[in-house]
Amino acid sequence: MSGLVLKLGPKERVLINGAVIENGDRRTRLAIKTPNANILRLRDAIHPEEVNTPVRRVCYIAQLVLAGDAEPEETRPQLLRGIEQLSQVLTDHDSRAQLTAATDAVLADQFYQALKSLRALLPREERLLAGGPRLS
Repeated sequence: MSGLVLKLGPKERVLINGAVIENGDRRTRLAIKTPNANILRLRDAIHPEEVNTPVRRVCYIAQLVLAGDAEPEETRPQLLRGIEQLSQVLTDHDSRAQLTAATDAVLADQFYQALKSLRALLPREERLLAGGPRLS
């Protein structure tokens, strides 16, 4: 994850390689220079009780790796299986592009990028679920 720049608001928290870091009273920019650092903005984190849709479930698995709560080798098959299942339902061009990007990121052990691609599907999933019966 070399070259990532985090822009943090006052008192914003971020998880970097398992350590929670809280910003001070002013906006800050942090440049992450370490390749493959696991980073998760806590404001973007999905809490266990919010894992109630198919896309959120797959996002949560990627998030567990970033938080250091799951090993990449153990979660990779789950993530790929979840992405494959989503690709059977989300068949439009934009969703396919995000799912392909997520797959490529998982295969390259880039879990932050995988989570970013998967999170882009959340608004679409929300619209789909609002228009029909709830998926489980």
